[in-house]
Amino acid sequence: MKGLSAAAACLLVLGAACASPGEPAPGGVRVVATGLDDPYEILWGPDGFLWVTEKSGARVTRVDPANGRKAVALTVDDARHTTGGQDGLLGMALHPDLLGGKGRDWVYLAHTYDAGDGRRTKIVRYTYDPSRQVLTDPSDVITGLVSSVDHQSGKLRFGPDGRLYYTIGDQGNNQFGRYCEPIEAQTLPTAAQVRAGDWSAYQGKVLRLDLDGSVPGDNPEFGGVRSHVYATGFRNAQGLAFSPSGLLYGTDQGPKTDDEVNLVRPGGNYGWPHVAGHRDGKAYVYARWAEAENGCAAETFDDYEIPPDVPTAEETDWDDPAFTPPLVTFDTVADDFDFRADTRCDPSAAFVCWPTLALSSLEPGPGGTLLATSLKDGAVYRIPLTSGGEKAGAATRIADTVNRYRDTAVDAAGKTLYIATDGAGFTRDAAGTPTRALENPGAILSYAL
Repeated sequence: MKGLSAAAACLLVLGAACASPGEPAPGGVRVVATGLDDPYEILWGPDGFLWVTEKSGARVTRVDPANGRKAVALTVDDARHTTGGQDGLLGMALHPDLLGGKGRDWVYLAHTYDAGDGRRTKIVRYTYDPSRQVLTDPSDVITGLVSSVDHQSGKLRFGPDGRLYYTIGDQGNNQFGRYCEPIEAQTLPTAAQVRAGDWSAYQGKVLRLDLDGSVPGDNPEFGGVRSHVYATGFRNAQGLAFSPSGLLYGTDQGPKTDDEVNLVRPGGNYGWPHVAGHRDGKAYVYARWAEAENGCAAETFDDYEIPPDVPTAEETDWDDPAFTPPLVTFDTVADDFDFRADTRCDPSAAFVCWPTLALSSLEPGPGGTLLATSLKDGAVYRIPLTSGGEKAGAATRIADTVNRYRDTAVDAAGKTLYIATDGAGFTRDAAGTPTRALENPGAILSYAL
């Protein structure tokens, strides 16, 4: 399936293997640290260390980028991870005053927990004790957010406006084992739900919160209701980044095509599940499995054939004045594209061969660029911004290895990109064939920008 677009064609040109810790490798990629349990979020800290959340390990670990030494700052005892799932210890944000001597040595974490009636996600504030180099004194910011084993998104950012921004995915609804669960990315919270602290309508959204978890008074209204919701219509928005000028950008993973990089604006609607990528009617049809005439349970989910009693809609059937098209899409294909044609994929790995990259993070890069990572091909994509950040040019592919790239951080000098890799899962090898043989599972790599 590669060779169908510029982005897909370049997947065949993979870089050399990484070297051992501390040693430069061909292409400028080196291994900084290993032995991490599914690093999910990495940040450059004011202490010159990399701060890392470990999704399955339920730890916050500080890594010395000079030698790879690791020190655990916190184990989150009530974080819950499902083997192979996308839940666990997720996003992290450092308060800008951390280690600034102002009494605000705060670190914010998002994680899944047992709520009694099922799994939920919450955001918690911790205080960093620099003398002991540990996180203490947890205080809940918001609890009861939706959770599942799929499409958590879970990226947390501290905005230049002093607010927290958090992404929640569509929970993997309307596909695979959750195909009878409807997608709620367009569902808006009611005033009664907000008063009751019922956040069930927050699926498929970007949230904006005051630091105490309350709703900011200048958040946009949707349907006349002000809530934590900042923007709607996302599938699995695992990347979130602010530019130096304060613009907010995000990534979203497409279903089989059309990974997106978006300029996220307050009140914006980014289309999912009605639209994937641009509203162009190409290679995506919205099938509402939960509304099957004979009942969803009577149907067997199929990624390729939609039964006649499952309602469908084309992208062009939907029109919303708040729809905001993406800045960049990856691997948009023709409407007659055959997603089953790649003979390199057995059924268990078919999704790896679909022309999507599974964008997983976003970082402001040097020279007015964005840096996005991918899971399916272990690469970083450099995206140039134009028109003051309002538009974007064609992406180029850098820092590629046979890994699943999960998240990135840039050092204070803006010269080194640090890349966290998943501990397991499928990616594509140098021939473009799906493989579970990752070169550097559970590691942090570095790349000279």
